[in-house]
Amino acid sequence: MSVSLVQFRGADGARGVAALGPDGSARVVPGAITTIALAKTALTDGVGLAEAVERAGVGDPLDLASVTLLSPVDHIDPAHLLLTGTGLTHLGSAEGRDRMHRAAVENPAPTDSMKMFLMGVEGGKPSEPGQGVQPEWFYKGDGSQLVAPGEPLRSPAFALDAGEEPEIAGIYLIDADGTPVRLGFALANEFSDHVTERGNYLWLAHSKLRNAALGPELRVGALPADVRGTSRIVRDGATLWEKPFLSGEANMSHSIDNLEHHHFKYALFRRPGDVHVHFFGTATLSFSEAVQTQEGDVFEIEAVPFHLPVRNPIAIDAPVSVSMKAL
Repeated sequence: MSVSLVQFRGADGARGVAALGPDGSARVVPGAITTIALAKTALTDGVGLAEAVERAGVGDPLDLASVTLLSPVDHIDPAHLLLTGTGLTHLGSAEGRDRMHRAAVENPAPTDSMKMFLMGVEGGKPSEPGQGVQPEWFYKGDGSQLVAPGEPLRSPAFALDAGEEPEIAGIYLIDADGTPVRLGFALANEFSDHVTERGNYLWLAHSKLRNAALGPELRVGALPADVRGTSRIVRDGATLWEKPFLSGEANMSHSIDNLEHHHFKYALFRRPGDVHVHFFGTATLSFSEAVQTQEGDVFEIEAVPFHLPVRNPIAIDAPVSVSMKAL
């Protein structure tokens, strides 16, 4: 059973959770304050998240325009929400990266990026879970880096680029016994600095330490094998750039099971009570087509089967002087 959930804050400041119908209409989930609280109730009752929503009963209709939509998952302590991801996981994803890194070398041999991609093509969809090749992996930060729907994606003053990455993210809660539990999937913008990455592929880690945004919607249940959407950049009310993008396992060189295995195989990522947002990668970037974004540009990412888009403007942070103090 598939159901989509959103978290919201009403005019009175009170939080709640709503379920979306097939037509995108919303109804409050009675008694649910957060998606994590609802998930914990489901785990305690031994039922799935969709069944927990069904058990809660039919709540009042909710006009989404009358409330503030929040990220579909959060944690009361942002340090216990981790943002991570994988790259070179989609068919075609290596082309732009390969061009980016090949420009820095004259050796005609395949770049490390292309080698990593081809490893995924050959061994990223194993017949048995946990037996596939491991993907590229990166860390983006904790819950403080997760930007709410409509809020600005903030690029540091020292950044060389502010670029979008339209992706699907898996949302997970670590159960009391250390078991990762997938709550569902969200549409995402894995915001990155591609100019820094282009300078040296070993700077990938630096380029990923940026904000990220999720669409308001948590889709519970299986992700369709073929996800098709559109990524665009709007400047001064007009579309500057637009391109379709593909996701889902039919368009990936790795299975989602394989990506999950190679993330959660590390014990530090199985700490009870933690929440994980794990980005699955993309093959579509405006940067690959020489688009240069600027402050005020708005990223819009939409895809079926999600009802609601990811939409966030770019903001540039003021420079910060950091001094070191020794004790």
